[in-house]
This record gives sequence, structure tokens and C-alpha cells, in this order.
Amino acid sequence: MRFMSYAVAAGLAMAFTVSTAQAADLSGAGATFPYPIYAKWADAYKKETGIGLNYQSIGSGGGIKQIENKTVTFGASDKPLPGEELDKYGLAQFPMVMGGIVPVVNLEGIKPGELVLDGDTIAKIFMGEITKWDDAAIKKLNPDAKLPSSAIAVVHRSDGSGTTFNFTYYLSDVSADWKSKVGSNTAVEWPVGIGAKGNEGVANNVANTKGSVGYVEYAYALQNKLTFTKMMNKAGKTVSPTSESFQAAAAGADWSSQPGFGVILANQPGDESWPMTAGTWILMYKAPSDPAASSEALKFFAWAYKNGDKMAEELDYVPMPDSVVEQVQKMWADDIKDSAGKPIFAMN
Repeated sequence: MRFMSYAVAAGLAMAFTVSTAQAADLSGAGATFPYPIYAKWADAYKKETGIGLNYQSIGSGGGIKQIENKTVTFGASDKPLPGEELDKYGLAQFPMVMGGIVPVVNLEGIKPGELVLDGDTIAKIFMGEITKWDDAAIKKLNPDAKLPSSAIAVVHRSDGSGTTFNFTYYLSDVSADWKSKVGSNTAVEWPVGIGAKGNEGVANNVANTKGSVGYVEYAYALQNKLTFTKMMNKAGKTVSPTSESFQAAAAGADWSSQPGFGVILANQPGDESWPMTAGTWILMYKAPSDPAASSEALKFFAWAYKNGDKMAEELDYVPMPDSVVEQVQKMWADDIKDSAGKPIFAMN
């Protein structure tokens, strides 16, 4: 698709411009996880309103830094900020969409969805304890697969990444060894492997490295024609990455239970739940220095909530439930205001 850019060399910083920047264009930066759907929404919104989106797909860590430094109108992160950090910077936080993180491999003769992995095995691979594709743990999960005896080449993110946060959060939840030795964050000390920037960089590296394994948001696996795996979930069931299995994982989420709707969806119960499901969030100032720009951004997000579900589903993202959207828009009215205390979403 023309709105995506995948042929990105490893180590190259991401700074994608969704449309040619104009004075009225929106500015944002952050997570690569939602970049495919933000770009698709932006293209449709530009055609309808004439207002474009200049979004830098630089990773969640970069997005958090840019909004905290006030260099963009909004930041985007797949790691929700805790309440104390939101309060410290005067930020509002709300979820835009959900999706799935998938393991991807480059193995000759293995087609998408043919290989099965579980959390403990993935943890041992990324800790360097499982080093060959024909290891007994992988063979046990895939008794009928023709697995090579070649070395496993691990590919991970090198930048501050919400995808990494959710991936390592899941591994910490299923593996005590991972939790104690590596832990969970947007950036960790990886025991093994090579680093790449963005979901784009990991996808590119896996596509070009025989015997490799990595983790990316599902849309990147599909658009790059990568071989994604199935997974064993918390209920012990083998599941495929689909919008239905992502939705199953999110079905019981109580979004109002955490400051800024910061609910983590990893390793949820349920026979059909995909174990590495994640949300992605927008960060904006409650008292922005440029209320007009923030108002335009909220109009874009409101448009995406109202008109963007089908586009999200086409890329296998999961739209936010209507009940959550209602809560989010009430928060906009209550919390995001100009210097006179007027809700900026209502500004003309």
C-alpha cells in the first residue's frame, strides 16, 4: 500500500511525513505500532478536510520525549504513562486503537501460521538459552514441522519502544527467569540478538535474515509478507493472530480502572485470546500552549473514532468500543482546556 514505507535499512531513524506539511497540518510523533492505521486515517482525513498529518514514526520513547519537550501537538505511545507522570507534565492520555504483537520468523519451508510458539520458549530464545531451530522445546510444540538445525538469529528493537514494552511485559508475566534477568520496559538490556529501529526496521531485518526471529505489530507482518507464528495462550489453547483473537483479549478490559485508560492487555485469560495484544495511546497537554492546534488534533481523533473503524479492521487493528470512546470524549471536555478554562474540543 502506498501509505506504508517498509524498505528501511537497519539503524535508519524513522521520520515519516504522512502528507506534505502545511501551516494547518497536525504534528505528532511516537509509536511505530499504530503507524499503518494513523497513516491510513490521515490520508482519508486529508482528502475530506484538507488538513494533513505530519507524524514521525520514531518509537514510543521518542514520542514521550517530544510531547514532554513540547515539540509536537501530540505524542503517541504503546506504553501508557502512569498517573504520577501524567500529573507531573500535565498530560491527558487516551487509547486510540488496539492490535496484536506477533512473533515473525524467516525459515525456509515454513509458511505463515504453521509454526507454534509459547511464551516460555520465546523467552528462552530471546535470552539465548535456545539457540537452534530444532531444539527439543520447539520440536515438542511442532512435532510435524521440518525444522532446520541452523542457528536462531534474534532480532529486537534498538529504540525506545512500546512494542518492546508490551513484548517484554508478556515475557515477564510468563517467565520468572525473564522477569528477574531482563524485565520489562520500552528498552531493555537484551541478552542476545541484533537491534533495529521501529517495527519497520525489525520487519526489514527479519525479511532479509535467514533463520531469524523477531516481533512486530501484526500489520507489519502482513504487509511485509512475513511468516508469523501461532501462539499458545494462557488457557493452553493454540491461537492465530486475528482481529477476533485480539478482541477476545480486550473483551474484559476495564479501561476506566487505570489513570489515562492505561490498561495492559498482555496474557489475558480466555480460550480465544491472543496473548500479546496491546493498546496504543495519545498524549496531549491538558493546558496546551497552542489551543487551536490541539483543537484540530482532537477533531482528527474524533473523526477517526467515528469514521475509522472499518479502515482499522482492514489492517487487523481492533477499534475502541463505543463506551470507551464516550469516556474519552468526556475526558476531553472535562480536562483539555484553553487558558480561559474553555474546552478546546468545542472551539471553532
